[in-house]
Amino acid sequence: MKTQVYNLKGDVVGDIELSDKVFAREWNPDLVHQVVVAQAANRRHPWAHAKGRGEVSGGGKKPWRQKHTGRARHGSIRSPIWKGGGAAHGPVKERDYSQKVNKKMLRAAVHSVLSKKLSDGDLKVVENLALEAPKTKLLFGAIKNFLPALLVAASKNKMIYRASRNIARAKSLTGSALNVTDLLKYKNVLLEKSAVEEIK
Repeated sequence: MKTQVYNLKGDVVGDIELSDKVFAREWNPDLVHQVVVAQAANRRHPWAHAKGRGEVSGGGKKPWRQKHTGRARHGSIRSPIWKGGGAAHGPVKERDYSQKVNKKMLRAAVHSVLSKKLSDGDLKVVENLALEAPKTKLLFGAIKNFLPALLVAASKNKMIYRASRNIARAKSLTGSALNVTDLLKYKNVLLEKSAVEEIK
């Protein structure tokens, strides 16, 4: 399929042939939702942690002998039934929330979002995203009409990553690092012409 190529002023300067496998996929909301949930789960790190009986301090000695005291038998004052003892079933920070997503599913979800963005007019292929210097002011002046925007630059275009770090409503990625969460987060996607081949 063919689509138009723009410059940063919004003028059409040519066209480009895009792969139907990447940019003409059917919209699959169920798959996209599954991948977004999995990415959020994989970023999740549990912080709640209750110390167990093996983690609280003290309790090395048996409180009293086993028999002939008239009291219940105990082996440690750090048992969960003692005040100051360890928690029996509290939350632990070792809990794993990660979800597995197959590579083909992840790739299909990215292609589905790219296809929808292109059909909705929110994805534009731009001729060049190169800058004279890695300056935020230069980049902001060039893309201010497209914000909020995800900038997909070629991997050799190093300056744009430094220039975009301090722009609140913009983020830059390489074509090989595209993910569903960032594609959905930003309304506009500016895809550098030389980065099209990096999307697989």
